[in-house]
Amino acid sequence: MKTFTQLVDECLQHIQEIFPWDLAEKQQETKSLIIDVREPYEFDAMHIEGSINVPRGILESAIEFDYEETIPELAQARNKEVIIVCRSGRRSALAALVMQEMGYGKVISLKTGLRGWNEFEQALIDKNGNAIDIDNADEYFTAKLRPEQLSPK
Repeated sequence: MKTFTQLVDECLQHIQEIFPWDLAEKQQETKSLIIDVREPYEFDAMHIEGSINVPRGILESAIEFDYEETIPELAQARNKEVIIVCRSGRRSALAALVMQEMGYGKVISLKTGLRGWNEFEQALIDKNGNAIDIDNADEYFTAKLRPEQLSPK
C-alpha cells in the first residue's frame, strides 16, 4: 500500500513544476491558463486572480467535452500551457500527471502551491474580488489538524 506522500513523490518524477516567483514573472509576460484544483470553499476563500476552479474530483470530466462538468476553455487547451495550483503543490502534482496522461502537453504544477505563492507575497483574492491580507492568508494556510487526524503512536 502506498501513502499519499509516496504517490505524490512518484508523480513528481514525471511532471514539470514551477516556483511561485517564476510563475509571477511568467504572468507578467503572458497569461497562462491557471487551474485551481482545490475544493470550491477553498477557492472562494482565496485564489489567484483569473484562475479557474476545477475541483480535483471532477477534473477528468471537466477537461473533456460531452460531460456536464466540461469546461470548454480547458477542454480546448490541450496545446496551451496550463498551470495547476492547489494549497501545497501535492494535489496539483497529481492533477498535472492525469492531465498529461489525457493528452495535455504543457501542464505544470505550482511547486509549494498557494502557500508558497502567499509566502512570496503574491496577490490573492476572495470570491468577491477583494484582496486578501498576507497575514490572513498565512493563518488560513496553516494546518489545523485535530488530534484524531494525527498518526497513531
